[in-house]
Amino acid sequence: MQIKNDLTYKVTREGRTEPPFSGEYNNNKKKGIYQCVHCGTVLFSSEKKYESGTGWPSFYDVENKNSVIELEDNSYGMKRIEVKCGVCDSHLGHVFPDGPEPTGLRYCINSVSLKFTEKP
Repeated sequence: MQIKNDLTYKVTREGRTEPPFSGEYNNNKKKGIYQCVHCGTVLFSSEKKYESGTGWPSFYDVENKNSVIELEDNSYGMKRIEVKCGVCDSHLGHVFPDGPEPTGLRYCINSVSLKFTEKP
């Protein structure tokens, strides 16, 4: 897949973060799947998306545990867990332990790292 724009490159290849409340999928309420913008790997489902109020699309679980890689990230003086695509290594965002049940997790994901496919 092709890189959408410069911000997509900065986020997915350099590990940057898009500004909060700026992403096209933050308020997306449609049913469907969210895929990696680069390789098309299915990452998240709209069924597991929720409104976290953080300004980024948030999910309480991934679609397939093998679709993502979670790595310790101590950049910027913070201790976080980075989330990357398990197939092409694109930076997606971070996962935090403050999400809703049943997992208690919040996958906080950059819209520019995703491609959405609507399902009827």
